[in-house]
Order: sequence, then C-alpha cells, then structure tokens
Amino acid sequence: MRSLQKKFASAVAVTSVALLALTACGSDSGSDAEAGSFPLNEGKLTICSDIPYEPFEFVKDGKNVGFDMDIAAEIAKDAELDLNVIDASFDSIESGLFSTQCDIAISSVSITEERSAKMDFSTPYMDDDLVLISADDSGIKDLESAKDKKVGVQQATTGEKYAKEQGLTNIVGFEDAGLQTQALLAGQVDALLGNQSVLGYSIKDKEGFSVVADFKTGEQLGIAVPQEQPKTMELVNGTLKRLTDAGTMEELTVKWFGEK
Repeated sequence: MRSLQKKFASAVAVTSVALLALTACGSDSGSDAEAGSFPLNEGKLTICSDIPYEPFEFVKDGKNVGFDMDIAAEIAKDAELDLNVIDASFDSIESGLFSTQCDIAISSVSITEERSAKMDFSTPYMDDDLVLISADDSGIKDLESAKDKKVGVQQATTGEKYAKEQGLTNIVGFEDAGLQTQALLAGQVDALLGNQSVLGYSIKDKEGFSVVADFKTGEQLGIAVPQEQPKTMELVNGTLKRLTDAGTMEELTVKWFGEK
C-alpha cells in the first residue's frame, strides 16, 4: 500500500524537508534518550504514521483511530508503555528517517526489497493488492481503457509505480488517499489506482463507483522497525503473533474492513 510512497529522498535538501515534515500529534515528540535506544521517549512507545489513510489511520472525535492504531495500541500494551503518535509524512517513513523520532512506523507500509535496505520489517500483518476504481458511467473497464484518462494515485506508493509501469500517461498524484478519493468523487480525475483495502473502503458507501479491475501484485504490509533493533522487532512480532493466535487480528479486520 503505502508502498513506494511519497517520493524518494534524493539529496540533502530532500532529507531536510522530510525531517521537518515530522510533526507531533498529541503528546510530546521530543526524544528523551539517545537515538538507537528503546524507547526513544521514556515511558512511551512512539510511533510514526502518515495520517489520514482510512481505515488504517485517521482522526475521529479528536483521537487517532483505525486498524493500524488498534495494532499499535496492542504493541504499546505489551511493552507496558503509553502510546505516542507522531503524524509523519510518508517520505520520512519510506526513507527510513522515521527512526530519528520514532520507535516504529506503522502506516500500511508495503514490504519491498528497496525499503528493506533502509529498515527492517515485522512479519506481514495483511495481504494487499492493487485495484482500479472508476465511476460506473466512465467507460473505464481496465488499464487499456484508462490509458488516456486522468488516473489519480497517491504519491510515492506502489499504485503510482504500477501506473507508470503500465504506461498510463495522464497520472495525477495526490499527497494522501483522502485527497485522492475526493478528486474522483468531484470529477477531477476519471479513475483511481491504488491498494484494494483503502480504495475499496473509500467507495463502499458511494453509489455509482466500483472496482473495475484487480491486479495481483502480492503486496504485504509490515511494521517498520529501525535496523539493528532486535528487541523492538521481538516485541512487535510477539504482539502480531498474539493477535493472530487469539483471533483478534481477524476481529480487527472485520471491524475496519467488514471482511471475513
């Protein structure tokens, strides 16, 4: 999903921008410990997440909620720490810069070989693929019929990468999935290309819009952990195993996606 998201940092200038893009959401984001220690902030599990990205992470009634947020809360409980959420740009997560301010990053991050060179990943906690969505009267039925149309993607995601690889020439990039969906509903783009979980959720109650094509990319989502942090990885994987073995992960999936 947030697969190859929000543009790769290419030089020092881009790195600086990505660092500045990390802004605290709720509690103090200042680090009380040296980089590389756990936890970075005493008494807190600090996570980086790119908000909003429904139903994984978004704000409702002033609180951070969603599928990823429920998982993060369980990890914090197992660590006996308070949960501290930093709303971070996906650039900072995808590039690995999140490790300067966060213990982990959970933001529907697709596991890729390129990312694995910058961070470590937990065991996968969700399978995901790409879909093409359009209005029922758009005439778009597949990639071929979408090639000359405006197709909205989220910047730096696997959806954007796949759209380019498939030869789509009129790609419109958006900073987040909310803006991407709004553009389709407002008629600013003709179709959307992105991960099935997020885009399927975004139109599930919208009449006149549907999934017109599926692309089996084999994507899996993982929780990002800074490199050389085996204890943090053990904590994260331990929580994921507990949730899976107890059936809680399936319950959370039904809660947020309505799937069985």
